[in-house]
Amino acid sequence: MLNKYLFLPFLMLIICAPVNATTACGDEGLWLQVLGSGGPELDDGRASSGYIIWREGKAKLLIDIGSGSMFRFEQSGASLNDLDAIMLSHLHVDHSNDLPALIKASFFSDRNHDLYLYGPSGNRLMPSTTNFVQDLFGADGAYQYLSRYLDGGESYRLLPFNVDVTDKTQHLVMANSSYRLTAVPMHHGPLPALAWRVEMADKTIVFSGDMNNDNGTLSKLAKQADLLVAHHAVPEDAKGVARNLHMTPSIIGQIAAEANVKQLVLSHRMKRTLGQEQVSTEQIRKQYSGPMHFADDLQCFEF
Repeated sequence: MLNKYLFLPFLMLIICAPVNATTACGDEGLWLQVLGSGGPELDDGRASSGYIIWREGKAKLLIDIGSGSMFRFEQSGASLNDLDAIMLSHLHVDHSNDLPALIKASFFSDRNHDLYLYGPSGNRLMPSTTNFVQDLFGADGAYQYLSRYLDGGESYRLLPFNVDVTDKTQHLVMANSSYRLTAVPMHHGPLPALAWRVEMADKTIVFSGDMNNDNGTLSKLAKQADLLVAHHAVPEDAKGVARNLHMTPSIIGQIAAEANVKQLVLSHRMKRTLGQEQVSTEQIRKQYSGPMHFADDLQCFEF
């Protein structure tokens, strides 16, 4: 009989080996990478919402930063030093929870330029984005030991800004020579929420965030987009709270068709929609006939 201890070094090598150590998108052009394609569940095998926009091999923009997305960020090969801005759709845990992990990790990086953070203003149920950041990192915050990232004591500052959700029109949030960022408030039950449009190098990508389309503003924001990331969290027969928070597949198809988007990516896939891809596809195809993909963690899409 072989001595079982002869295999221990080999087993340890397997256990300790990094998983998908580098799964970056292409080195040229613009790419979307899905960091987290799931929701808040812990048994779906997916990280929560998070997306990178890559340009010429560098991760420039981060949209949402839900639970597990920073592990996926590491797996993607992205560098904290390259990020210009973070845009939050809303402050639910599965869209914002890994922000402290990113800020702490930046201590071990060479980052030396400010990081912009944009998100919704608040209401009685949720703090504004600026208050959220203060609650986390301010002098009396949960992670007050990181407050130097707000007051200028570190090598860079985290600079949060609110986007007004009480005005349902489109808000131009940032415009420079590299990109143009536009947000519009969405209906996500009673919670402040935004959809985002990114225009970059003559291409456009739109992120629906979580919404049920009661505001009726997403199709205009997504007009002629090269890629629309739509959150597919509920099935067609959803009712009650779930339907008040999220759009059904038929609504996704209607929006994609009205906006004439060139490519549709379905993300935020929860257990109630996993395994229902054929049914969801049938509903979407009643109105939208363009390229369509069901997203998985770390998947890349060129646009």
